[in-house]
Amino acid sequence: MTLEGKFVLITGANGGLGSHVTNAFLNAGARVVGASLSIDGSEFPHPRFSAVSSAISGLADAQALVGAAIAQAGRIDGLVHLVGGFAGGKPVAETDDTTFDRMLDMNLRSSFNLIRAVLPGMRVQGSGRIVAIGSKAAVEPAPMAGAYAASKAALVSLIRTVSREESARGITANVVLPGTMDTPANRAAMPDADPSKWVQPAQVAALLVHLLSGAASQINGAAIPIYGSEA
Repeated sequence: MTLEGKFVLITGANGGLGSHVTNAFLNAGARVVGASLSIDGSEFPHPRFSAVSSAISGLADAQALVGAAIAQAGRIDGLVHLVGGFAGGKPVAETDDTTFDRMLDMNLRSSFNLIRAVLPGMRVQGSGRIVAIGSKAAVEPAPMAGAYAASKAALVSLIRTVSREESARGITANVVLPGTMDTPANRAAMPDADPSKWVQPAQVAALLVHLLSGAASQINGAAIPIYGSEA
């Protein structure tokens, strides 16, 4: 799979998953603009990488980020949205508004705003790929994570809606649903777990590269599970 000549915006580009994804896209030949709250170009010393420090707290932030990426790359062929997070650990009856709002902001609104910001340019060029990271919890919710699961389920619905609205314009949208990933943060949070059963970030990264490649032109509106041996 080659992405030579493609310009890809990756959010959360230097996180536990993001570092694997960014390197995978660079290795596939893409020109990458990596975004995060705090990121520096020196983190990925590659001639086809550039960094943009940005929040995505609203539509204006998302539009500014997309504008900065286009200023550096000229266009955006693919959006790989990795930003998200977990908060919870309580039953729905005991989940407060702050936790619920935080999950909606991190896992749904950030995607909604970025997609709205990136679609006008993709519509003009008549092509584009959008991929977001969801969660196994979106389709197989577990106790004590209701707000998280609901926000990820809403993300799946959003992505599938975009896929149907934009397919005639040559734009695809898909969402990947990993189980627990083997990241430093998860190892620290669950020291007694067996990480050999978790999803390897490198495999998620390879799947994302495939979804932006020419070999995946007919994959649209898919919610793709990657559960590791937890399944």
